[in-house]
Amino acid sequence: MNILIKNGRLLDPATERDGIFDVLILDGKIAKVAEQIDGDEIAQEKPRHIDASGYFVMPGLIDLHVHLRDPGLTYKEDIQSGAQAAARGGYTTIFAMPNTKPVIDTPDKVEYVKNKAEKEAPIHVLQVGAVTMGQRGEEISDIRGMAQAGIPAISEDGKSVMNAQVYREAMEIASELDLPVLAHCEDIHMVNHGVMNADERARQLGLRGITNAVEDVIVARDILLAKETGARLHLCHCSTKDSVEMIRLAKEAGVKVSGEVCPHHFTLTSEDIPGDDSNYKMNPPLRTAADRDALLKGLKEGILDAIATDHAPHSEEEKNRSMKEAPFGIVGLETAVPLTVTQLLERDILTPMQMARVMSYQPAKIAGLEAGTLQEGSAADVVLIDPKEEYVIDKKTFASKGRNTPFDGWKVRGKVKMTICGGKIVYSDDQR
Repeated sequence: MNILIKNGRLLDPATERDGIFDVLILDGKIAKVAEQIDGDEIAQEKPRHIDASGYFVMPGLIDLHVHLRDPGLTYKEDIQSGAQAAARGGYTTIFAMPNTKPVIDTPDKVEYVKNKAEKEAPIHVLQVGAVTMGQRGEEISDIRGMAQAGIPAISEDGKSVMNAQVYREAMEIASELDLPVLAHCEDIHMVNHGVMNADERARQLGLRGITNAVEDVIVARDILLAKETGARLHLCHCSTKDSVEMIRLAKEAGVKVSGEVCPHHFTLTSEDIPGDDSNYKMNPPLRTAADRDALLKGLKEGILDAIATDHAPHSEEEKNRSMKEAPFGIVGLETAVPLTVTQLLERDILTPMQMARVMSYQPAKIAGLEAGTLQEGSAADVVLIDPKEEYVIDKKTFASKGRNTPFDGWKVRGKVKMTICGGKIVYSDDQR
């Protein structure tokens, strides 16, 4: 299908274009970007016209941190449902974490996901490889073989590799292969059965707390290992003020480090937890207002490079328990855009161009992808967003199998109207 997007506000960080432009898509590529394009003059098949007046036209969003639960845990989510949720959320590329059952730690398991995604996913699904076999933290996985099978990165997400020497050796291989290392920073020995942030709210609820140091000591260790090995380190779901400060200092020192923040961490604090409600249980936990404000400042100042969802679906039965017993995690693919618009754009924390930068362009740069841009000749991965449309988040409408969200019933602005991947419309809410 050929498509002509008319009159939208183009936001392309790669070219710094920010204005009203038309975008012509031919044969799955961005063929032309201009202030005025007359589709009737095109000799080949006439393109479908899409009126994007009042919409943002951005490069398709890229999420570096998604749990698809496939293989082995598909009652929570699978490749098809997760990819459909991503398309509905404006994403054209997602990174699937390897903590499945079995763990993605060999080339053949990478091939399983790749083959299934090619058949069932409307968007690009890139499978991340585990750092160690079975994520047991003992023996390094076949990183080279998985790289040949197409992994874009390695990660032990869901936990940290606690043996620093094993992790150092894995980082050396990743550096040699120029693969980013996506780091979940959590000192498991310090968690102490905690389920939320260690603060006054935890004491009020009678719940065990997780201190900032649980994250911070591993952030410091991983930065030092990245400095020593030359690896490209990407810190997942940063949640503390000291994590932001350490990233700033590391960047100033020339370490190859980047960081992401999740919408729930820049929106909520532990004070927002209404009671023993596991929809507010995520790892790392919701922190204090001081931490949240540091994350916002880090995004605004460019210290934090990306917004990622850490989309973590669970069954209703699993989440319908006390925070002491329920698993960590919430879904996020279908709420990231409205939370970003409502919490960041409308409060002048980010500009629309910065939103495109942290949700598409910079994730692509971190991962070394030829994506995140609407330049002529690039793949036609595009999202159309109405930044003014107001609506209420309704978890019953999610394409994801997961309904575990604290944002059900929230009034927000910013609706994904259309997602185009490889020149194909893979989601549309546009009635024009």
